[in-house]
Amino acid sequence: MFQIPKNELDRVTEEKLARGGVLAKLYFDMRHNDKEKLQPLMVDLVNERLMKEPGVVYCYGAIDEPIESDGSFVTSGIITVMFESFIPLVSVAFRYAPAGVEIMKPHNEMRFKISELQSILMDISNISIEYSRYILEKVMKPDDMKQMEDHLKDREAIGKKLLQKKDNQSEPVS
Repeated sequence: MFQIPKNELDRVTEEKLARGGVLAKLYFDMRHNDKEKLQPLMVDLVNERLMKEPGVVYCYGAIDEPIESDGSFVTSGIITVMFESFIPLVSVAFRYAPAGVEIMKPHNEMRFKISELQSILMDISNISIEYSRYILEKVMKPDDMKQMEDHLKDREAIGKKLLQKKDNQSEPVS
């Protein structure tokens, strides 16, 4: 994995935290029949997937030696990830489904603008739609899938119109 000198890591961490960043530990586990493939798969998850996610500043971690369990092998990893903000953390948690998430910093509280919360909710909604579409494509008949796609396109168009309408309205002056 990519190594950043500790003093540089601390500097980047503090700089990002001051701008709304979030430092979190993500706990992953993997199972595979081939013991030799587990650790490379976990390294790939970190270097080729997590590290390339939008909003991820850096990540590093420790991967356990695989152990045998019920005829296959299992490994786990604790990956520390610095995020630009809370929104990418939500996206990564939803997309990669870690076994656990621990927010390390900030220690106290996090404040959100309404626009940030709306963005989080839209990201969750979009990811949910992607998963639903994937599952439905595997079980639906082609005609039913076409009807569902048309429905989703209509829904997207309505959502865009609502957002444009909201943006065109001016807020009351107090």
